[in-house]
Amino acid sequence: MPPLLQIDHLSVRFDTDDGVVAAVDDVSLMLDRGDLLGVVGESGCGKSATAMAVPRLLPMPPARLTPASSVRFDGRELTTLPSAALRTLRGARIGVVFQDPMTALSPLWRVGDQIAEALRLHRRLPRADARRLAIEWLGRVGIADPGSCARCYPHELSGGMQQRAMIAIALCHDPDLLIADEPTTALDVTTQAQILDLMQALCRRATALLLITHDMGVVWRLCTRVAVMYAGEIVEEAPADAFFARPLHPYAVALLAAIPSAATRGKALYTIPGQVPSALAWPAGCRFAARCSRARPDCRARHPALAAPPGMPGRLVRCPYAVANAPGAAEEVA
Repeated sequence: MPPLLQIDHLSVRFDTDDGVVAAVDDVSLMLDRGDLLGVVGESGCGKSATAMAVPRLLPMPPARLTPASSVRFDGRELTTLPSAALRTLRGARIGVVFQDPMTALSPLWRVGDQIAEALRLHRRLPRADARRLAIEWLGRVGIADPGSCARCYPHELSGGMQQRAMIAIALCHDPDLLIADEPTTALDVTTQAQILDLMQALCRRATALLLITHDMGVVWRLCTRVAVMYAGEIVEEAPADAFFARPLHPYAVALLAAIPSAATRGKALYTIPGQVPSALAWPAGCRFAARCSRARPDCRARHPALAAPPGMPGRLVRCPYAVANAPGAAEEVA
């Protein structure tokens, strides 16, 4: 059977007054049923544009996909799928949890009515059945008084409850794929932990998860695979346990070193110098070279390919010196 989601050579361009912004550049990813893939990286690296390109939720124009871009969902090409057919997939088989639920939920509709409307649209349920299921789903996502919550407008709920309602809308159809774009960024630590537990429990069945985040702790807790994006492209992909045990790309190493910990009293031991280069004109060589302490002269001249390092099945890295430079390399050679 084909993979549930197959992204091949995805490139997203934004036409602006300053020029063409290459937000996503030749990205390929694959998810099967039950996969939990975390896509990580700094702001401006193309994570959200990649995720929103899958269900075609990017504003077009100014956004556009290059002709080589392919996004196949359960064998169907989404980039050329008619809008009417795409609408039947969104919600029913592809659920989306947005970063800010307050902007995703309609301020004019009560929360229960929004969930019920989604159920009626995709399942053709009678009004009473859709209302009952909406309240049931609010309870399933951990809201203590789902009946009362269903009667509320979004502005009457806390941020955590809004996000739970957003998750209920995304999951009430048991979608095959859940796309979550920074779903816990605006939440406090306690609510964040509850939301992550909820998503993990609901995705344990056959739902695949594409999680967009800059929080390595969230990925460590939730995901089975990790893809690191930098400057519009994938620079490393690996099983989560192997990645956290030994990151390979210098950027991935730097991201992990920059995580605050209890041992450092909530402060990071390392800060990545510099900033992500402009997407108006990517550097000719390695896009991380200007910020990499291990960069060699040829790193600035040649653009490295994403390749499998020898003896490391299931891993890809965009650096010919990654294995030699990775933490633990000296001990391995010795």
